[in-house]
Amino acid sequence: MTLIGRYLAREIGLGVLMVLSGFLALFAFFDLVNELDDLGRGAYRIGQVLLYVALTLPGRIYELMPVAALIGSIFALAQFASHSEFTAFRAAGMGRMQALKAVLLASAGFVVLTLLVGEVIAPPSERLAQRVRMAALGTDALAQFRSGMWVKDTARGESGSAESLRFVNIGRLLPNGTMESIQIFEFTPDFSLKSVIRAAQAEFASGNDWRLSDIEETRFVAGKTAEGAQTLQSQVIRESHRSWHTEIGPDIVRVSMVDPARMSLMGLMQYTRHLKDNQQNADRYEIAMWKKIVYPLAVVVMMMLALPFGYLQVRSGSGGYKVFAGIMLGVTFHFMNGLFSHLGLLNTWPAWLSVSIPSLVALSVALALLAWVGTMR
Repeated sequence: MTLIGRYLAREIGLGVLMVLSGFLALFAFFDLVNELDDLGRGAYRIGQVLLYVALTLPGRIYELMPVAALIGSIFALAQFASHSEFTAFRAAGMGRMQALKAVLLASAGFVVLTLLVGEVIAPPSERLAQRVRMAALGTDALAQFRSGMWVKDTARGESGSAESLRFVNIGRLLPNGTMESIQIFEFTPDFSLKSVIRAAQAEFASGNDWRLSDIEETRFVAGKTAEGAQTLQSQVIRESHRSWHTEIGPDIVRVSMVDPARMSLMGLMQYTRHLKDNQQNADRYEIAMWKKIVYPLAVVVMMMLALPFGYLQVRSGSGGYKVFAGIMLGVTFHFMNGLFSHLGLLNTWPAWLSVSIPSLVALSVALALLAWVGTMR
């Protein structure tokens, strides 16, 4: 990489960081204002509000990175153009490929940052933010559900075949992951009701085991009378404690505390596999999973889309128009991401295609613009 290329990559990187910082400050202010409605409820004081907003910032970084990359790159390139630096670079022998390499060099660092934030920092930070908020307000993660959270589970034998189907209702989910007011409806593979278990509390033990407390189980046993008529007998069993083996682990339960867009790729893969194993619709989480794969590459595409703006020589004072155009392109890309995700969900398109269309369109536009500026003198 030449000296000019390194200088170009550095200035573009600084421009992206400046725009990203401005966006974070703006969204942090909006989040703070939004939380003021709950200020004073329970133990939710200004310190908890500020901590909650701070813990949600990594998720904002991940969400805003492609748009910030586009606008920051356009801003830096507009500054080069307004000072005639880009003209000097071209006169010194910097062609489109050298400029593109400089942009790709700058984008590589932001791709790594996006992956690091999206996979390592944002998911646990988001969970911690929700715990802080719920603990201060004295609420639980399932307060928005009238009937609690429903999870489907399958009890499998040693051969891996399904022995029974279980539908689990979780009344409350505490910030520490403890479940309260548990109801477990167990069916045979042909959907005959076997038992209903009600437990006051379930605490995670280890592996795939939970410790149930204050249990009341109603078992149903089919039989026949002496005359051959079908009967159904019930038996009530009460226990203070019991171990419960299930495929529902703490990570699956915590899904309700984090928006799919802010879950880690591994968490999404695990939960998607759980849904498919239990024959449930996993389209929403598949789309979120593929977004995690494609989204960091969108940073590269957005910075490539910004490069042609450096070749547009404009009069002094009109650099703001370039930045405005960048903002419009960024907003369009953001809305296209949401639009095609919903269209894919409604029309059952392949998840990878739904999330790739906005980036593919942006890449096509970027390549077309680069080819166009190549014909300019």
